[in-house]
Amino acid sequence: MTQPPVGGPTGPADHPPAQSSPPAAPADGHGSAGPPPSGYPAYQSPAGPPRKRGALLASVALVVVLLLCVGGGVAAFLTLRNTESGEGAQDPSVAVDDFLTAVYQERDAAKAAKLVCTAARDQDKIRAKVAEVEEYVSTHQSPRFRWDTPTVDNETGDRATVTTTVTVTTADEKIADQDLRFTVIRKTGWWVCEVA
Repeated sequence: MTQPPVGGPTGPADHPPAQSSPPAAPADGHGSAGPPPSGYPAYQSPAGPPRKRGALLASVALVVVLLLCVGGGVAAFLTLRNTESGEGAQDPSVAVDDFLTAVYQERDAAKAAKLVCTAARDQDKIRAKVAEVEEYVSTHQSPRFRWDTPTVDNETGDRATVTTTVTVTTADEKIADQDLRFTVIRKTGWWVCEVA
């Protein structure tokens, strides 16, 4: 058998020599294989649809308008929920006198509730106080309730402290006094807000 010559091309002489390929990446995974051979364009992702800035701006504007509307609604609710219905009394002592008349003489819980500020208007407590007075009337001989003219002790702006003494006298000449202090506030007139 014949051996090919050393150092020369092997195979038929009429074939051109093969082009060299780029060097392969090292087996250990480090290093780079180098840039792609020239003639091939770099990979680019396909272009997506163009972004619509107008829709984004309209969405942001809508959210801002909705927040302003909701905020305005909440502010209106908080402002109007403490609004008194009616006119209220012309001064703090009249507010207290009207309240005492409704509770002790007329024993009318609904009328008394209309003289109390909204923040303190607890129908159950007012009815309980009127029921307590009615029970006192039913267990004692002809009790009569009277009070001194309410005195304004302190008035600052829309708030006043009013005091009076309620006296009950029975037919068998029993007498009892109760000192009361009222906190009265002014909104659309004067309203009783606290009794101590």
